[in-house]
Amino acid sequence: MIFFITSCESRTYEEISDNTPITSVVKYESDLKPIMDSNCTSCHSASGFKPLNNYNLVKENIDIIINRIQRPAGDPLKMPQGGSLSPNQINLFVKWKADGLIEN
Repeated sequence: MIFFITSCESRTYEEISDNTPITSVVKYESDLKPIMDSNCTSCHSASGFKPLNNYNLVKENIDIIINRIQRPAGDPLKMPQGGSLSPNQINLFVKWKADGLIEN
């Protein structure tokens, strides 16, 4: 019988990178907002559960967002529900945080 041990840990951009480094500074308006609009705001709109429809709300919840989008397939807390962001899209969120959560 094999046991898997998991722990809660914070991983750096380099540790989760798909070996295609994002060399430019990641910004909310140009890089993340389109991802949020097409994958998240249908459920997380201003009138929805846990609104994530603007820069300040995404910035305030970035740790939760990263946690949820990095969860493995089949995890009931994985976001977006019923789908997944690409590794590059996930890396953009992690890099945005590392870059200082720049808006424009």
